[in-house]
Amino acid sequence: MRALSHPSQEDRLRALRSYEVLDTDREQDFDDIVKLAAEICGTAISVVNLIDAERQWFKAEIGLGVRETPIETSICSHVILEPDFVEIPDTLEDNRMRDNPLCVGEPGLRFYAGALLKTEEGLPLGTLCVLDYQPRELTPLQRDTLRVLARQVMAQLELRKGLKNAEVLRKEADHRVKNSLQSLSSFARLQRRSFSSPDARRALSHMMTRIDAMSSLHEQLYKLDEHAEVTLDVYVRQVGDQLAAFAPAGISLEISASPVIVDAQQAVAVGTFLNEFVTNSFKHAFPGGRGGRVRVRLEPQGGGMVRLACSDDGVGLPDDPQKDQAGLGMKIAEVVCAELSCDFDLQSGPNGVTASLIFEPRYPVAHVSERRGEV
Repeated sequence: MRALSHPSQEDRLRALRSYEVLDTDREQDFDDIVKLAAEICGTAISVVNLIDAERQWFKAEIGLGVRETPIETSICSHVILEPDFVEIPDTLEDNRMRDNPLCVGEPGLRFYAGALLKTEEGLPLGTLCVLDYQPRELTPLQRDTLRVLARQVMAQLELRKGLKNAEVLRKEADHRVKNSLQSLSSFARLQRRSFSSPDARRALSHMMTRIDAMSSLHEQLYKLDEHAEVTLDVYVRQVGDQLAAFAPAGISLEISASPVIVDAQQAVAVGTFLNEFVTNSFKHAFPGGRGGRVRVRLEPQGGGMVRLACSDDGVGLPDDPQKDQAGLGMKIAEVVCAELSCDFDLQSGPNGVTASLIFEPRYPVAHVSERRGEV
């Protein structure tokens, strides 16, 4: 006989579908649970069974060889109407199962025991159950084990649901951060136009470069869907593309970058330094409308170090280097060097300026461990 619908059927189905588990691939975590349940209980079959509207679907199974069966033959559809744990020593002596083709056929399912899979609100999604072809009874230890394993199934489902919800929230946060950065950048540009003071305009320009660096980093992190590490060569090219769009006529920007992985803090520092150097070169290295070239090179060095070198073939720094070193540009270079734990080398001459940083890439601890096979 077909089981009655659960008293809270609509709420129950809504809860089941919120886990987004139906029709997903097999997973080792669930396969291990049904294997352990069958071994401990000494049964031929064990199943993680989810009761949908018109079918029962198996997230994991051992001994059946199918992923779903019709609701009409479902033993578990009866069990989810019960409070917690159901054991049927002989299905043919249970009125609900006497006409079930799975039980009366040959070989028929003669034994059933199942622990409910319930949400925190008490809504049953299905069962973790064991079945056999001979009547029998479980021991108290076997019953307790099924209950514990059923809670582990729900813990796995809740974990996956939580991760999916966190991903939705992260994407919403990413969207809001992107919009906020764009708004802040636009505001800074508008304010810069309204100021006549060179110092104020310069300060706003440097603030805009920092915002642009953060925006570019955020875009890469969003695309990679990973906030722990950054593909620095890709990021450097992205920043370079943004800067190239503002190059004065006759001035080119060339980017050469080898593959490098760093953490997010280092990427922001590199992006800030790159913005600072290229922007200053565009403004000051080629006076009078002369043409020229700005180059950026990111390349590995010996001992696991990385070198970032920025250069131009312009007129070089002013004759009074102390004045320049006291400026905001040098202050930013000092901050960047502190973030990268590196030394700053600046060379200037009649054929242009070269500024370089040599630093050691940092990786998130978890990612280093994965690469070494430690987790």
